Amino acid sequence: MMVGTLGYVVIDDFPLMDAIYQTGITFTTVGFGEISPISDAGRFFTITLVIAGFAIFSIAIGILVSEINNGELIKLLKERHMLYQVARLKNHFVICYQNEHTIEVTKQLQENHIPFVVVDENDELEKIAKKNNYSYFIEEEPHREIAMLKTHLSSAKGVIALSKNMADNIALIASVRLFEKEHNLQRPLFIIANGKSDSDVEKLKKLGADSVVSSTKLSAQRITAMAARPDMENLLEQFLYKTDTPLDMEEIVVPKTSWLVLKKLKEAHLRDIADISIVGIRSKDGRFNPMPKGDVLITSGSKLLTIGTSKGLKIMKSLVEVKHKPKELKYV
Repeated sequence: MMVGTLGYVVIDDFPLMDAIYQTGITFTTVGFGEISPISDAGRFFTITLVIAGFAIFSIAIGILVSEINNGELIKLLKERHMLYQVARLKNHFVICYQNEHTIEVTKQLQENHIPFVVVDENDELEKIAKKNNYSYFIEEEPHREIAMLKTHLSSAKGVIALSKNMADNIALIASVRLFEKEHNLQRPLFIIANGKSDSDVEKLKKLGADSVVSSTKLSAQRITAMAARPDMENLLEQFLYKTDTPLDMEEIVVPKTSWLVLKKLKEAHLRDIADISIVGIRSKDGRFNPMPKGDVLITSGSKLLTIGTSKGLKIMKSLVEVKHKPKELKYV
């Protein structure tokens, strides 16, 4: 259109709008004719423009047919639809790399109604997603910025790196932390990574992972526990990791502004108000106090390991967050 317009202006002194109009009807071969007298040079230019337009149109049709036959156009439309759905997610987890660990993790997340997006460059990801009921998935290299944009990482709660290759997990953690800085995220993303050995766990934590799980070590601990106590069922598995259990466990952080700061545990009467039990307190410096007594002080930034019903834990969270002493204490 630009070349045709300039050609008619230069060759036959067409006004700009006439040149644009003549180029349009010539380029699309609609056959409206000449809107003004055209010289022999202009007619030769018109023939060239018609041939060029027909060639470009034919090539475009060929590309479109090829893309339809290869499934690329359908794939693009499906991905576009998926991106619209993912863009509505908030506080979801982005699970990177598809393997047997991913399948088991997604099952647990689905049972607990936690939204997630699986991202991997595997060409068979769509089939795997249908087989394992992944609601959201993105076919892309997880450590690339385009993958982080497509998975709506800026609104996510965290990232789970499940690659069996240590280098992949390292690259992913570094990319996520860089993404946080470049996009000025209001809160840091919680990164969970998978490591094989103790050295892998240490390296990944130093690089920025918040939590690193060694599947080999966990399996060994589980087998050892079962061998040592074959007649005892696993309490956590029976009561805390199943969706139909009345009990739940959660670690609740005590903010600086909480009324609980510098209060003794027995003074808070948390069991009486929320019907929950504090089975451990982790101080800000990382020290863990199991089964704390009533005289233990609750400090700022400490984490309370609580067990109770989902309703009780919800009440507990609201109690911890308030600045002033709750009214419920008057009736305890």
